[in-house]
Formats: sequence, C-alpha cells, structure tokens
Amino acid sequence: MSRHEHFLRTFLRVLGTSALTAGFFVCVPDAWMDAIHQRLGLGRLPDVPIVSYLARSTSSFYALLGGLLWVVSFDLRRHRSVLRYLGVAIVLFGVALLVVDWQAGLPLWWRLWEGPIDCAFGIIILRLSSRISEAGPRQTG
Repeated sequence: MSRHEHFLRTFLRVLGTSALTAGFFVCVPDAWMDAIHQRLGLGRLPDVPIVSYLARSTSSFYALLGGLLWVVSFDLRRHRSVLRYLGVAIVLFGVALLVVDWQAGLPLWWRLWEGPIDCAFGIIILRLSSRISEAGPRQTG
C-alpha cells in the first residue's frame, strides 16, 4: 500500500468516525440541543417541530456519510469512482454551506469554518484518490 493510500484510508476513517458521532444527536433530548445552541451564542433553539426534524435528519445523514466513508476505506482501489464522486460532492456541499451560512447570518467564525473545511476535505479526498493505482493487489482491512 502506498503512502497516499495509507493516508487516505486513515483520513477517511477519522472523518467517518467524526461524522458517525452525529448519530448521537438523532436521539438527544431537545433541551440538550437548545443548551448547545445557546452555548454557541446562537440564542434559544426555536421549539417548533421542523427545527427538531431538520436537526435530527441532518444528523442521521452525517452518520450515514460516516458509515460510507468507513466502507470505502476498506478497498480504496475498488471504490475509486465512489471516492471521486464523494470528493466532488463534498466540495460542492462545502460551497453550498458557505452560501447558506452567509445567507442565514451565522456568526463569522461559523461561516469561515464549516463550508471551507468541507471544501478542503473534498479536495483531499480527490487528490489522494487520484493517486491510487488501479494496478497491483487490492489491500483490504
């Protein structure tokens, strides 16, 4: 396994594990989400069904992505096309988040963190997956 493959595998698993932790928020009490919202300086979390739904469904999608990142990390060569898709999709997602965050009026630290870091993650996945050779034995595990 090349050093690029090793780094990509590790990167995907760290990123995947981080995303999987969002699954915790699918079932936390609304009061916990409100407390976190307030600690971030965003005021009280609105107590309406759509807010709870969006927070929980978004958390479940992040967890789903985390699981997918783990799955593709086990056979990078086999999943090169999926990795390229994920790289592009994550960059575009980061750009979309940057626009949404600015339009929503989120704090500057949030705007400068969320979208740009997702773009960087997508670029890393794209760059490293482009260096994976199709030749040679597949490494799993």
